[in-house]
Amino acid sequence: MKTKLVLITLSLLGTSAISAAAPKNLDELLNQVKVERVEKSKVLSQREKKFVSERNTQKQELAKKINDLRALQAITKKLQNSFEANEKQLTELEQKLNIASGTVGEIVGVVKIAAGDFKGQFQNSVISAQFPGRDKFMSQLAERKKLPAIADLNKLWFEMQKEMTESGKVVKFKAQVVTPDGTKSEKTVMRVGAFNLTAEGKYLNYQAATNQIVELARQPQGKYLGMIEDLEETKSGYENFGLDPSRGVILGMLVQAPSLSERIQQGGLVGYVILTLLFIGLIMVGERLFVLNKEGNKIKEQLNSTQAQGDNPIAQLIRAFEANKGKDLETLEMKLDETILKTAPILERGIPTIKILSAVAPLLGLLGTVTGMIATFQSITLFGTGDPKLMAGGISTALITTVLGLVCAIPLLLLHNVVSAKSKGLIQILEEQAAGLLSKQVDAGSANA
Repeated sequence: MKTKLVLITLSLLGTSAISAAAPKNLDELLNQVKVERVEKSKVLSQREKKFVSERNTQKQELAKKINDLRALQAITKKLQNSFEANEKQLTELEQKLNIASGTVGEIVGVVKIAAGDFKGQFQNSVISAQFPGRDKFMSQLAERKKLPAIADLNKLWFEMQKEMTESGKVVKFKAQVVTPDGTKSEKTVMRVGAFNLTAEGKYLNYQAATNQIVELARQPQGKYLGMIEDLEETKSGYENFGLDPSRGVILGMLVQAPSLSERIQQGGLVGYVILTLLFIGLIMVGERLFVLNKEGNKIKEQLNSTQAQGDNPIAQLIRAFEANKGKDLETLEMKLDETILKTAPILERGIPTIKILSAVAPLLGLLGTVTGMIATFQSITLFGTGDPKLMAGGISTALITTVLGLVCAIPLLLLHNVVSAKSKGLIQILEEQAAGLLSKQVDAGSANA
């Protein structure tokens, strides 16, 4: 305790020494300590009051801050609840947006696909020759990335419906037509659905790249052209027509098919030789049929009479019989045979030649086949098998000559049989008549005996 007191005293003394002069004695020291104590007490009291005042203020501020915190916490909780509600609503709206976006994307995709398909169809459709410019709208709609408007969808549907409706109509309209020589003239064009264009009895072709109607340089066979004329003159009802459902593909192949003269030219020199043989053979057959029919008619007229009339084989046979009937039977038979032998060459003349021609024709066809195949293999050796057109010439020669050989041989062979049978029939009649005359002579000899 004393130690503490001494320390306090020393500390007070030290303090006093700092603030005032050192006391001279203990009483002054005591008084000074008392004074300073009072002053310290006042200072401490003031500081305490200030501390208490500040503490109360801080309590008030703390209470206010706590109230503010509670208010902010309430607001935070309210905002959090609102945020969670908004988050839930946003999730639901995003789901609806995704569904709507997917539906819209499908609509845009379907519209673009449909527009792209019909764009190509409109470009190549013959209906566009009557209604040009339809493919531009389809092209714009197919390339558009945003959602099409209702008006665009209505126009798309209208154009699709129009294409289907017009494909079932046969209509006429005025248009510029380009002829094969390059001149343009306005003609009345007839459109048969979405398949063919015709004008003045000829087929036309619609070129989408230049938006022109062009007359085909080569037309199909005459029967198809006749159908066009009949259809153009028809006002109602039904009419036959060479329709191309492939919209030009079949017609293009049909007009590219070689004609009869072109096929004959493909046969080359051998083909012309075969046709020459056919022509010669037909002339000989015609000549033989004419001669045999003429002689046959004469023989029929002579058979109805017992007297020799005119210059026909039976009349010659009767005259030979009358001139030699007084001779012996063997001599008479020889005279009759001599007459038949003189007549037979007239009836059989040229028939063996016809048979030879019918046999030579297929051999020439085989020759053309061999030469054509040789040309084909030479093309393969020089150019390879990359381009079939290089081999087409030799193959065409090979096939055409074979066909020509058969076309020549078959009718000549059949006609040879006809002519040969007719000739043999007439010779047989002569032999029968000769046998009858000999029999008559034998009967007359037996009656005289």
